Amino acid sequence: QVQLVESGGGLVQPGGSLRLSCAASGTIFSMHDMGWYRQFPGKLRDLVATFTEDGSTNYADSVKDRFTISRDNTKRMVYLQMNSLKPDDTAVYYCHFRIRDYTSRIRDYWGQGTQVTVSS
Repeated sequence: QVQLVESGGGLVQPGGSLRLSCAASGTIFSMHDMGWYRQFPGKLRDLVATFTEDGSTNYADSVKDRFTISRDNTKRMVYLQMNSLKPDDTAVYYCHFRIRDYTSRIRDYWGQGTQVTVSS
């Protein structure tokens, strides 16, 4: 089975920075898309930043030039460096991996979510 474990959320003042980390473990034959999504109260989960299977990156317009996604495939980790944080960035952040797992099928996996609160 596959598990994703996130870390790095918390409370930060406007203009501050946080770095989120997500580690994948378990029986993983291959990793495909990976990235970060966020969910505001009462809203659907939205894309923040992702790596596509060809290695290119996609960012939500609202976070471009402030957030940076990176990864370490050997460690099966994905990161999100968040700078110049705004109160509007307050949300629960989820990591996502699309993985060929022990069933030999490609499936979507999600982390447990980590709260990011930007407030003075």
